[in-house]
Amino acid sequence: MWRAGNPNQTLQQSPYFGIPPCLSSNEIKRRSKPNIICFWKIGGREMIGETFYISHGTPMMAIDKSVPARSFLEGWREEVYSKNPKSILVISAHWETDLPTVSAVDHSDLIYDFYGFPAPMYQLKYPAPGAPDLARRIQEVLTASGLKCVVDKKRGLDHGSWVPLRLMYPEASIPVCQLSVQSNLDATHHYNLGRALAPLKEEGVLIIGSGSAVHPSGNTPASFFGVARWAAEFDSWLEEALTRGRYEDVNNYKIKAPNWKLAHPWPEHFYPLHVAMGAAGENSKAELIHRSWEHGILGYSSYKFTSS
Repeated sequence: MWRAGNPNQTLQQSPYFGIPPCLSSNEIKRRSKPNIICFWKIGGREMIGETFYISHGTPMMAIDKSVPARSFLEGWREEVYSKNPKSILVISAHWETDLPTVSAVDHSDLIYDFYGFPAPMYQLKYPAPGAPDLARRIQEVLTASGLKCVVDKKRGLDHGSWVPLRLMYPEASIPVCQLSVQSNLDATHHYNLGRALAPLKEEGVLIIGSGSAVHPSGNTPASFFGVARWAAEFDSWLEEALTRGRYEDVNNYKIKAPNWKLAHPWPEHFYPLHVAMGAAGENSKAELIHRSWEHGILGYSSYKFTSS
């Protein structure tokens, strides 16, 4: 759900930048090396070598087939990640708490945390099992790293989790656990949160940050003539910083990034990226796996981080 507000930065009424509005994962593959899945066994356990940041964008992606990022998520197994993880941890932009909080339920009910959408949106289901054992493990690794962690035994999945997962893993058979973000803290906190979660990869846990690479305020004018220049500049900066390994710049985006106040007037949709980045490790390799836009201002760039 977009928030109302103004990032106090002037927008031109028709800024645009002539870059391709949609870059599919197939096109990205043609421009880069083929995807290599790192998945090996250590002591009989399958270790996962990647973490991901996906842009979930609008909830309408659940029923609107015209949203470009929908086909990317539907092709997740074929084009991005073919293995079935033991469980999935989603760091969702739509769960904000003062302290890191993890859901620990046997079955995750859906939270329809959006308003004014078509009636079918509120009838969608995703009956994935919960992962209470994983929740306890998350509390252990965070506590061991000096981070406080609260366990929530009631919360279900918000649309930052279930909308993309319905497309990525439609059979809903993989246990899912959700972790909150702390909008009152900074990007470095979330990077360190990810570093603390890194051991979970050795236990077969797929770590996914779910947000939006460019997520302006709800009153930001749409761009009808291509991607808004300010949005394209931020998105291009992010791609370059990530793929060149300048993770410290991404942690310090409020100093380093152009137009960050427009791209992220509130940080909750950006912080899941920092968690995924931290969980992959400082020497990991980042790869752009999808890019598309809605209204020229809502960015769906998504990334894979491969541990070294």
